[in-house]
Amino acid sequence: MQTHEIRERFIQHFVSAGHTEVPSAPLILDDPTLLFVNAGMVPFKPYFLGQQNPPFANGTATSIQKCVRTLDIEEVGITTRHNTFFQMAGNFSFGQYFKQGAIEHAWGLLTGSVESGGYGLDPERLWVTVYLDDDEAANIWRDVIGIPEQRIQRLGMADNYWSMGIPGPCGPCSEIYYDRGPAYGVEGGPIADDTRYMEIWNLVFMENERGEGTGKDNFEILGPLPKKNIDTGLGIERVACILQGVDNVYETDLLRPVIDAAISLTGATYGANHADDVRFRVIADHSRTGMMLMLDGVTPGNEGRGYILRRLLRRIIRSARLLGANGATMEVFMNTIMDTMTPSYPEIADARERIIRTAVAEERAFLRTLESGTHLFTQVAQEAKAAGQSTLAGEKAFTLHDTYGFPIDLTLEMASEQGLEVDREGFEALMAEQRARAKADNKAKKTGGADVSVYRQFVDEHPTHFTGYTQLADEAQVLGLVAGGQLLHTAEEGDEVEVILDTTPMYAEGGGQLGDRGTITVGDTLLTVEDVQKVGKKLWIHRATVTRGAIEVGQQAIATVDPTWRHQARQAHSATHLIHGALREILGPTAVQAGSMNKPGYLRFDFNYTDPLTPEQLARIEALTNEVVDADYQVNTFETSLAEAKAMGAMALFGENYGDVVRVVEIAGDFSRELCGGTHVGHASQIGPVTLLGESSVGSGVRRIEAYSGLDSMGYLSNQRHLAAHTATLLKTPTDELPDRVAQLSEKLRAAEKQLAQLRKQQLQQQAGAFVDTAITVGDVAVVTELLDGVSGGDLRQIATDIKARFGSRAAVIALGADENGKAPFIVACTPAAVDKDIKAGDLVKEMSRFVDGRGGGKADMAQGSGTRAAGFNDAFAAVRTAVAAH
Repeated sequence: MQTHEIRERFIQHFVSAGHTEVPSAPLILDDPTLLFVNAGMVPFKPYFLGQQNPPFANGTATSIQKCVRTLDIEEVGITTRHNTFFQMAGNFSFGQYFKQGAIEHAWGLLTGSVESGGYGLDPERLWVTVYLDDDEAANIWRDVIGIPEQRIQRLGMADNYWSMGIPGPCGPCSEIYYDRGPAYGVEGGPIADDTRYMEIWNLVFMENERGEGTGKDNFEILGPLPKKNIDTGLGIERVACILQGVDNVYETDLLRPVIDAAISLTGATYGANHADDVRFRVIADHSRTGMMLMLDGVTPGNEGRGYILRRLLRRIIRSARLLGANGATMEVFMNTIMDTMTPSYPEIADARERIIRTAVAEERAFLRTLESGTHLFTQVAQEAKAAGQSTLAGEKAFTLHDTYGFPIDLTLEMASEQGLEVDREGFEALMAEQRARAKADNKAKKTGGADVSVYRQFVDEHPTHFTGYTQLADEAQVLGLVAGGQLLHTAEEGDEVEVILDTTPMYAEGGGQLGDRGTITVGDTLLTVEDVQKVGKKLWIHRATVTRGAIEVGQQAIATVDPTWRHQARQAHSATHLIHGALREILGPTAVQAGSMNKPGYLRFDFNYTDPLTPEQLARIEALTNEVVDADYQVNTFETSLAEAKAMGAMALFGENYGDVVRVVEIAGDFSRELCGGTHVGHASQIGPVTLLGESSVGSGVRRIEAYSGLDSMGYLSNQRHLAAHTATLLKTPTDELPDRVAQLSEKLRAAEKQLAQLRKQQLQQQAGAFVDTAITVGDVAVVTELLDGVSGGDLRQIATDIKARFGSRAAVIALGADENGKAPFIVACTPAAVDKDIKAGDLVKEMSRFVDGRGGGKADMAQGSGTRAAGFNDAFAAVRTAVAAH
């Protein structure tokens, strides 16, 4: 029974029993306690806690939830039943049926006949465990279901009392096991051997709430939940393992194709030795987990979810290399796993290109890292062993990380394989030093690369007095001039210099707002200020060019802000606050700021949120923002204590440290109240119209909105209006009818494309027949080698399949290539008779790859690849003919 059918039977069983089918939630939810959804009940947690009323008819639900658990990544493949990604099928009751109902539902599905929609498992091979003192559950299994007493075993809290590992719902559970037979271990039930007796279903009788604690049995039970609930979890992969008659979860229909692809790409043999088997399983498991994470919007990174994904992808790449792969493999693995998973998750089809692009880019980067880092690791490991050492020095691990980009977890893993430990304390100490240097370097960048010590005396003795909240021009004394990290006494026309003033109206970059632009004048001398930065939060550095005359330390000057720049910058900054307020109003309080940048007329705002915003949500955010603008609320700014500001609910700026006294900017009362040192308009109407340009993902769990404000917003809207009018003129359609007209044209275009595709198919079929007739014979094998004009990579597979079929029982090899806009896709197909002669398409594709600067792989009967040098196809085809002749 295929996995997709196992899923469908589960859902239908419970829907027929009155449960509401609930689609799987994304792997990332707005739950600060979880990196990823790790159990089927996670999306239902508010209902179990009584925080919300379940919106399901009859108070019951069923789902097959995507789950990821990554705490024991290193165990993947070593044990034969552990997956980082798994599908948890569950049925849930919120105050409705309890223990007997859950047990009867589960038993009915597991032992029901295949004809009636069940799984058809032999009831004599099912064992159960219950919590130590749960006599009620034990009695139901014995007296109602009829399981003999000897197949009901009792286990303690660590095994049969369920919680999420964090404060939340919990309760005793009963687990159902399948006896796989004597070949898998000793008799005696799950207590004796939990490999032979495979757990397939956990029935949680959720009736309590747990508090803080560690481990599976070291926590406090706070008390009963408002209602007794049922949460069950059936492991789809484990049931598939049993129903498909395979030894482990890696050999089911969903993952075995990835192992087969790895065999083809590496030349290694699955089942030959344990070490290689572990690598094959890592590739299969991590390919699926990585793909599913990317499907839900995670991108490789150096922190949090992004780092987990990066680690998974790197383990795939390294495992493939250890098995013998010489080139890129990720595209093949990702395509294979997406093929197996798409029937259950159709949304994969729309994300396929994005997922492959992300995975391949990560592979390219890491292959470069592996090449240099692995060589160095081998060297230092051999040196440590030669010296009789059992520990790799922290300094060596740091060099691998800092110089070669080799992640510490990979160093730890490789060291373990060599029988070595790693000095983690030494490594962490060097990492702390590096972080301190990075902070200093960042400050240096903000001050033109100068030694920060140059400014120390000014920071300590002459902090800048900022007057820009109330003035656009002010008198100032020139306290210092800096260029190239050196103090100067004078600067002349054409010099680029950093000017230190005792007083300035110019805003220094901070809080997402760019530094002001303006001028500094001393008599006839003029300096154009291009940027203003801070040193030590107290000193303003004016980056300027002397455009006329000369300037000296000690002179009196006039510092003037460019009024247009400041006005438009204030508009954008105030608009940023309003958009933040609108986001929280519409998306909820979890949509908090994660960074921003605003400059005259433009802003971008990053915020913590997992899902893309819908067009309707964006429209509401824009409308609400402009409603506040139109209401013309006064913008209030005032200083208060940090404690008082927090008590008022003022939002703190992302990544900012505050003193005891803070500045609060308030627009429309509770709608927007933030700690902010930036410049703002006096009234909301001065912002002008705000136009959202759209939103996008900028990292794991972080979204970005971009917008125009003021005149830039009006200019953008005017341009859009003109574009719409021009388009309406071209289409001879009133502007308000454009959507319908475009839809009509799109439909006609699709119809035309469909007709062209049909004609194309007919043309390809005609070509296939011609190629069979002109095939050359190499030995006793017919060989077709053709470079096709005007054929896409997708068409190659169709025509190769057609040609292959036309050869029937003859031994034949078909090698096709195409020149497709600078790319060089190619494919090799072998008939069964050719495969019987040990001619493998996967081997021939690798041979072709060398001549077209490409990569590829596949199975014995069909393999494909892509290169970048179509000029090499003649040599590639010659190599195919030579290889065939060798057989």
